This record gives sequence, C-alpha cells and structure tokens, in this order.
Amino acid sequence: MKEPILIKFGQRIRSLRKERGLSQEQLAERAGFHRNYVGMIERGERNPSLLNIEVFAKTFGMSLSELLNIEEE
Repeated sequence: MKEPILIKFGQRIRSLRKERGLSQEQLAERAGFHRNYVGMIERGERNPSLLNIEVFAKTFGMSLSELLNIEEE
C-alpha cells in the first residue's frame, strides 16, 4: 500500500513539472535522475531521500520548504 505522504509528494512533483511544461524525461535529465525514477516518485511508489528532495527543489528553482508545501487533509 502506498503511503499518503508519498502520493501527495508525487502529485506535487507532477504538478510542478507540468506547470513548467516539462516531460518526465526532461525533468529527469535536468535533475540527474533516471526517467523511471521520476515516474515512480510521481506515482508515490518510491520514498525519495532528503538529498534527492533537495535536488528536485534546486531543479525547480525553489527552497525545500516551498517544494514541501503540501496541503494536509
């Protein structure tokens, strides 16, 4: 079973990626990740390390706190 926080984080990554008009492959290339890894993050199938979360934040040009601004239910 997927953890709700991983699903929310994945939705946040997907939303930011689409806002910027990027494909998963383009985001992966900019971040230095494999495209499959980005897809798994977006689907909530992977639990990214804090270091990788920081890479996403830098890739999107935002702070960690901005990236992790995920609304709680």
